Amino acid sequence: MGKYSIKELETLSGIKAHTIRIWEKRHRIIEPQRTLTNVRYYSDADLRKIINVSLLNNYGLKISKIAGMSDGEINSEVVQLTSSQNEATIFIDQFIMSMIDMEEEQFEKLLAHLIMKFGFERTVLEIVYPFLEKIGILWQTKNISPAQEHFISNLIRQKIIVAIDSLPFPAKDADKVVLFLPENELHEIGLLFYHFIVKKIGFRTFYLGQHLPYEDLRKVCQAYHPKFIITSLISTQKPQKTKIYIERLIADFPDSEVLASGNFSEALVPQSTNFKHFKNAVELKAILE
Repeated sequence: MGKYSIKELETLSGIKAHTIRIWEKRHRIIEPQRTLTNVRYYSDADLRKIINVSLLNNYGLKISKIAGMSDGEINSEVVQLTSSQNEATIFIDQFIMSMIDMEEEQFEKLLAHLIMKFGFERTVLEIVYPFLEKIGILWQTKNISPAQEHFISNLIRQKIIVAIDSLPFPAKDADKVVLFLPENELHEIGLLFYHFIVKKIGFRTFYLGQHLPYEDLRKVCQAYHPKFIITSLISTQKPQKTKIYIERLIADFPDSEVLASGNFSEALVPQSTNFKHFKNAVELKAILE
């Protein structure tokens, strides 16, 4: 499906274009095709091979030896390396290939292996989050298609929901937490993982999801009096609009502590005893515990 320039291949694989050209000319690692107007381009198979070759080379295999290996032998070496190493970048690259090929089975097997090896929470924090950050950049620079991004994001979303469902119900008298995304906020994966963290700690959760009208949030909070209200402000919007929204949360819910993540400056945040900005799930967990 893919048709990449050498610059796009560099972005996706993390390998410098200069190095790719050397591997191509000196070792025949890959052979680009050409358009009718003689413009060079690379395929999904080329991207997959470059990522695998780079991985083996980074772990000590000489490029001259790799060049003499078949694709099957390269893949076999990568599988062995994946099962024996703990470095996150290895697994992120494998996820990238699952996304490019839209290979659900490959993704499922790798994720299941990682969860068994590291546990669900560590897998998400150390591997899935950095992977999502990388595909966010790739999507913004048009190096992957919206279909590929949606494909992999929905698989990850499903896994987090299953993990949430597997947690025990909290005690009936546990403190309450409301989680939501404001209207026009649709990036739900981060909030879902916050839900997992909150429920695992033992809070009683009210997960209201994405694109929530403000009046609906107000009604739920008035009815259940949560100790914490957790949200995420990720979509690009004017700083002043974000500031007004935060001020409204602080004023309308003085008896709850509002916790918000997102790409807004902390300088925007009004000084208040019932508001905290957190950068990631690790900081959220520290606040809640």
